[in-house]
Amino acid sequence: MMAASVRATFRLFQPLRPVPPMRIPLGQPTVPGRTTVARTMGVLPLPFFSKPRDFSLPNLSWGPEMVRLYEHYNSQCEVEREGGEKQKGPWKRLPSYNRVLKYATGGVYLSKLIQSKARLFTRNIKEPGVSFEYVLFDNSEEQKCVGILQAGHLLEGPPGFVHGGAIATMIDTVTGAHATLLSGPVMTANLNINYRSPIPLGSTVVLESCLDKKEDKKTFVTCKVTSSNGSKLHTEATGNLFGGAASV
Repeated sequence: MMAASVRATFRLFQPLRPVPPMRIPLGQPTVPGRTTVARTMGVLPLPFFSKPRDFSLPNLSWGPEMVRLYEHYNSQCEVEREGGEKQKGPWKRLPSYNRVLKYATGGVYLSKLIQSKARLFTRNIKEPGVSFEYVLFDNSEEQKCVGILQAGHLLEGPPGFVHGGAIATMIDTVTGAHATLLSGPVMTANLNINYRSPIPLGSTVVLESCLDKKEDKKTFVTCKVTSSNGSKLHTEATGNLFGGAASV
């Protein structure tokens, strides 16, 4: 009796048998009562093939100022000429997804499960409006990049105001995207920030990054954070980003 109980307990804790990969038959149809050998393709779980979502598009959490600024820059991404012909405008909207890990250094060695769970820091919360709501626009002619940010309540630092680290994150995001467009893949080597006035939670601000100079593989930019109408300066910063191709 005891031996039977031990055997039953042992079976309970045995590791689960591996589940064979799901296969989808391609080409030949299945005939009832007959086994058909067909070419098959292994299928990974659905999370690995989830459709990318662009988080830089308007959603219901965006306030009037956020929408107004978005429409202002977005309207300049495509302009209409005489005769109704449309052409590329001076600005370009930069899409923003919640996952960018692909084949970065070391990334290829991570398991598929870890790769599927990796999330961009500013896009790691699914609920709209509670943290970073932003969109970036680039102007290659003026060598300028603009970010429009609406700061949610989860970014609180001092009571009622945005945490300084969240502001630094967005400055790094805008300057990093700008330098990447200018010089190829880069990483921030130095970021010097001067906080001038606090940013109220829920408000919309504009971050503007401008090219200062390029020296070999170093790209120097300046960035300022202002109120939505430009009347108040919240933050100033200078950045030195390293990488990309050497400047010509």
